[in-house]
This record gives sequence, C-alpha cells and structure tokens, in this order.
Amino acid sequence: MLKDKVAIVTGASRGIGEAIARKFASLGADVAIVYAGSQDKAEAVANACAESYGVKAKAYKCDVADFEATKELVSQVKDDFGTVHILVNNAGITKDGLIAMMKEDSFDDVINTNLKGAFNMIRHLTGIFMRNREGCIINISSVAGIMGNAGQANYSASKAGLIGLTKSVAKELAARGVRCNAIAPGFIATDMTESQADSPLLKMIPLGRMGETEDIAEAAAYLATAKYVTGETLRVDGGIAM
Repeated sequence: MLKDKVAIVTGASRGIGEAIARKFASLGADVAIVYAGSQDKAEAVANACAESYGVKAKAYKCDVADFEATKELVSQVKDDFGTVHILVNNAGITKDGLIAMMKEDSFDDVINTNLKGAFNMIRHLTGIFMRNREGCIINISSVAGIMGNAGQANYSASKAGLIGLTKSVAKELAARGVRCNAIAPGFIATDMTESQADSPLLKMIPLGRMGETEDIAEAAAYLATAKYVTGETLRVDGGIAM
C-alpha cells in the first residue's frame, strides 16, 4: 500500500511514533526514524522495521525545535533515501502545571517542540513535496487541543495550534497535490500517559478504556493513503471529545 514511499516519523523511538513507523514499514514504506533521546531505542525500531518488513530504515537524532537542525535532517534524509513522500509530526513533550504557577520556560519548551517543531519540519519539506507534486503531512495533535485540559495550558495550546497549522497548510499546498491532516488521540497507553492512569477523565470515555498506540497507527495509515482527504482532524479518542 505504501511501497516505494519514504516516510519521516518524528518522535519515533517509542510510543505512538514507534507504532506508526512500524505500521508504515509493514505497508512497504521506507522510514526515517527521528528521535531526540535514546539512540538505542531508535536504532532498535529502525532495525525491527528493516528486518521484519524488508524496507530501508535509519535512525536520526534531531531536536525538532531547532530550525537549522531540522533543515540539516531533511537534507540528510533526502541524500539517504532520494526523496520524501510522507511526514508524521509526532514529536512532543509535556511540562504540566497550573497556569497560575507555570514557569515561562515550561510554556516555551512545549510550544517550541510540539508546534514550532512541526512548522520546522513542514517548512523544510515543502519544497520537496511541491517539486514531487505529491506529499502527505500528518500532525499528531490531541483531544486536549480540542477540549482543553486543566493543568495543561501549554500542551493544549500547542495541540490546538497544530490543528490550525494543519488547516492552513492544507489550503496552501492542495494545488500542488500535498495533503495535510491531523490526528487527535485521546488517552492512549504510552509512557507519556502513565501519570494519568488514575485521571477522572478516564471515566468519561464512552468506550470505557484507554486506546492503544496501534489505534493511532491505523489512523495514520488511513490518512497516508486517503487521497481525497485534507485539512481534516481525525479524533481517535474512544468518544471522549464528542
């Protein structure tokens, strides 16, 4: 389904990013695994993709909040893979706290990674996508960006910003055959949500349980191949944001 396609997935050494990278590889895509922390985990994901599915996969360390670093990353991936067809902006961090006590750097760091990081990657890949007259951008937002969430003003703002970014990019690039969509996960069982295992919000999920990373990977696979869908935000949340 994605044979001969090249995908960059940020934040792909674990969690949702890892699940998406593995899913794309299972569909035949070559994958660039972008990580900020653990080289061992990222290389393990790349090796698993290559060995299990026979695709080309390579790990790249990059701080997506750094404009020049992402420019160099895109250039390196293009040199290694020849081109890029799909971008998944999944890299994200949390620095939770009540707004009355939130430190400035806690706000700035989350915005810079979650929102500006997506801008950086899109900015540097737009030329490639436009020349190819083909491209698929998938931004991993959150239901927190739709509903808001107490104690996560920075995170919610960054994820709401991703939805606005998605719509603007979709309108700008549609004429060149480039699609841009977002996924808004709800409570997904990952390292990032371990601290929320006892959250009262879990009782508000109509389906009565947390989601799995594979649920988001399936949604990403759909958007990667849905050629007449752009500017959409697909909730994968068990119904919590209805």
